[in-house]
Amino acid sequence: MDWNSMSNSAVVQEAGKRIKELRLRKNLSQKQLAEQAGVSVFTVAQIEKGKSVSFVLFIAVIRVLRLLDNMELLLPKPEVSPIELLKLQTKKPRRAGYKKQ
Repeated sequence: MDWNSMSNSAVVQEAGKRIKELRLRKNLSQKQLAEQAGVSVFTVAQIEKGKSVSFVLFIAVIRVLRLLDNMELLLPKPEVSPIELLKLQTKKPRRAGYKKQ
């Protein structure tokens, strides 16, 4: 699936569909998932319908489904190149009022 070619709405709908499939695979009702996540049943239903919810609520739901580790794939920590690291290490802080001549 080419997620980048999809509209934002289509991405949210596909994510909701997958959340529902995972919930059912884990044999959880919407109510059980909501209770474990500390959100309302309405929120779980909105996610599964592909409706917009806050990111914090979404995280609570995916945490219960044990999907939070996948955030590393979604948002990998940027690596600093060795050259950039060297540049950062060799820069000296300038004192206020100091003029380079």
